[in-house]
Amino acid sequence: MSDRIFGIFGVLLSIGFALAALAIEESFLSDAVGPKAFPLIIAAILGLSSLVIALRPDAEPHWPALGRLVEIGAAVVVMILYAQLLPVAGFVIATALAASYLSWRLGSSVLASVLTGVGTSLGIYSVFHLVLGLSLARGPLGF
Repeated sequence: MSDRIFGIFGVLLSIGFALAALAIEESFLSDAVGPKAFPLIIAAILGLSSLVIALRPDAEPHWPALGRLVEIGAAVVVMILYAQLLPVAGFVIATALAASYLSWRLGSSVLASVLTGVGTSLGIYSVFHLVLGLSLARGPLGF
């Protein structure tokens, strides 16, 4: 039963996401694909996968223990804080902090998680900003 509820929630979420994507105003300077394409693709993938979960639920779903649910909740809080910190600290710093924490919670040592967070942040920054020329949130250090 919980799989069906989760699947229906995902379908409703994907519909809301698609409606929000369709409300994006397009500039006359946009590219051929436009700003709506990527969010609509994400909404379609979310909707289809949620529909499969709703129509073919697991017979005996296994829920994690309370401690694991708290860790999942903490990861959600970190992602919310990441969104709040992004305009203040900038993409590189905020992403390094969030990726470091999430890597640490996935089982890396503290040093490995910091290296992973910094590497992930700089790698994504290099690809999206330096190679593709996309604008990312600037931090106090100017990048």
